[in-house]
Amino acid sequence: MAAQLPESIQNLLAALSRLPGIGPRSAERIALHLVQTDPNESRHLAQSLVQAREKIKTCTNCGALTESVPCSLCTDSQRDSTLVCVVERAVDILSVEKTGAFRGRYHVLGGRISPINGVSAEDLRIAELEQRFARELIKEVVLALPTDVEGDATSFYLAKRFAGRGIKVTRLAYGLPAGSGLDYADELTLTRALEGRREL
Repeated sequence: MAAQLPESIQNLLAALSRLPGIGPRSAERIALHLVQTDPNESRHLAQSLVQAREKIKTCTNCGALTESVPCSLCTDSQRDSTLVCVVERAVDILSVEKTGAFRGRYHVLGGRISPINGVSAEDLRIAELEQRFARELIKEVVLALPTDVEGDATSFYLAKRFAGRGIKVTRLAYGLPAGSGLDYADELTLTRALEGRREL
């Protein structure tokens, strides 16, 4: 009979395997490391997990992850309050922020319109964004949604819904990844890059 890991390690493996991006081999390596490391290190990790889960909440205004409501992005007076970037998930804010190119505010939709998955416009935080139109002087909404069918459908829906409000609705440009050649681009990416060309 082959040797088996103790039940407590198997439970830990199962819990780690449920995390995104952690496969069976990675879960096994992490679990074995945790049970063989200094007990204080494992205890600190466990406490950090519980503390983060208890302290982190969603900003009631924009939907970002935060410890204080409203979040620091909504209260930062150095940010352009007339410019709002609409993203699908709270973690998408981090991607935009890493560029250092956007100094406006954010709004998290909480998903994309997807009839196949039973997600309609009413399931998203669109009404909350429209409430912000009423209380904030928003001049432009930048749609930073994925460039797949659902992302495109959601963007077109929002553009149509917000039309006639005096608010400019824009979308992130499509194009070729920096540093790559044409031979690595698919037809759709090349088509969008051509359509979004700008004068030099």
